Amino acid sequence: MAKKPDTSSRIADNKKAAYNYFFEERHEAGMVLQGWEVKALREGKVQLTDGYVVIRDGELYLIGCQINPLKTASTHVSPEAARTKKLLLHKEEIKRLIGKVEQKGYTLVPLNLHWKDGRAKCEIALAKGKGEHDKRDTIKDREGKREVERAMKSRNR
Repeated sequence: MAKKPDTSSRIADNKKAAYNYFFEERHEAGMVLQGWEVKALREGKVQLTDGYVVIRDGELYLIGCQINPLKTASTHVSPEAARTKKLLLHKEEIKRLIGKVEQKGYTLVPLNLHWKDGRAKCEIALAKGKGEHDKRDTIKDREGKREVERAMKSRNR
């Protein structure tokens, strides 16, 4: 019996987001892309770290996501690496997110880009910014977990 191909795989992660924000809700949004961008995504030529989501005229846009063009795929167009990309969600979801973002301290942050059934998707989160003490706690927890793993690894030897 033939094995099903993997229909969901990661393209890029925003590792900085978990350090800088607490996530309240997560949503999966489609993206409006040009052909050369899709080809570059397939090659993994993307950087999501500086990306953020803005709301304009009741629509969501991803800004600051760098998709570096391939030399072979972009011969007849002039690609713009930091082009603003429209995110696709249902109207009700967008209205609800707009209502929450207008509350104090909430923002929309891109978490990762991934493939789902052959289409590029962006996972975004409704997030609240962390304070300096929260960031220090995050670092302390991460280092504690690392030490426990090292101790377990040396113990198993």
